[in-house]
Amino acid sequence: MKEKKSKKKDKKERKKEKRGIPESGNGNLAIGNRNPKNGNGNPSAESAILEEIASLGKKELIKKAKKFSEKFCVSDGKEFQLKDMDPEDDEGMGPGDKAAAKKALQMGVSALAALQDMLYAQDRWGVLLIFQAMDAAGKDGAIKHAMSGINPQGCQVNSFKAPSSEELDHDFLWRCMKQLPERGRIGIFNRSYYEEVLVVRVHEQLLKSQKMPEELITKDIWEERLQDIRNFEKYLNRNGIIVCKFFLNVSAKEQKKRFLDRINDPDKNWKFSISDAKERKHWDEYMHAYEELIKHTATKHSPWYVVPADNKAFSRIVVASAIIKTLDSLNLEYPKVSDEKRMELEKVKEELLAEE
Repeated sequence: MKEKKSKKKDKKERKKEKRGIPESGNGNLAIGNRNPKNGNGNPSAESAILEEIASLGKKELIKKAKKFSEKFCVSDGKEFQLKDMDPEDDEGMGPGDKAAAKKALQMGVSALAALQDMLYAQDRWGVLLIFQAMDAAGKDGAIKHAMSGINPQGCQVNSFKAPSSEELDHDFLWRCMKQLPERGRIGIFNRSYYEEVLVVRVHEQLLKSQKMPEELITKDIWEERLQDIRNFEKYLNRNGIIVCKFFLNVSAKEQKKRFLDRINDPDKNWKFSISDAKERKHWDEYMHAYEELIKHTATKHSPWYVVPADNKAFSRIVVASAIIKTLDSLNLEYPKVSDEKRMELEKVKEELLAEE
């Protein structure tokens, strides 16, 4: 019996290694060690875990982040099924791992800031990050924490609510096209053109308010819109705008808990809208819509990251890791100055050093 348990444990550890999760020196997960005490009854080895995380160099950290995020990446949606993605998956991260998780996120944010600085300086690529989720999944928190070290000059955030009358007089991509990031910048869409194949699909009566010719509203409209989106993102890629998309996958059970927290806490009442509860009644329809859009729009160059969102701390690490992977793929570097410019700099340096 003990031998079987040992083999099962070894298999589990190999699976963890394959996922690319950082491990502590004793083989435990760097983030995800639930043991409150070590074998001697001394305080948790969390301090050792934190030291190991802190010892990672920039290149090693980026390598770890890239490998870690791969598990959640969907770059070919043909066989995708949402039921295969567990919203509760947090690789064993427990309440006792709070400090280690915070440290890991801080280091990820630091690496992200360094990459963004090169993106801004190089001024060749633009990056568009799209966040979609059910209400209370943690989009705002993920954006706030994962992007906390970013230089505001190189980042722009846009939230898309119900379209205005002016926006309804244009095609469904128009209002988002106006807010695309410039080269050298990161654009963040908190909700996006994907709402047109989510909420509008769940509530088809909204199509009537979009002033489209009736003959264009056919049974194929959702497939056509998904094809339009796929082609649009392909166009952006060909023009140096990289699209990285996140679906924060929260469970209905966890959403209920967060809704109740918002209702019970006076300081959080402002976060709750009656419409949120109404949309919850269409849960299965939304899950079907999300599955369809990921199936049809997940590509190698514009992937979806299906992020387990029941554990907020874990989801933020996944998001930061995926953004690091995206930026690192661009082979960013600081611009190199010409020999003439270098000579000018040396002359100015001499003049400055000569000052009294």
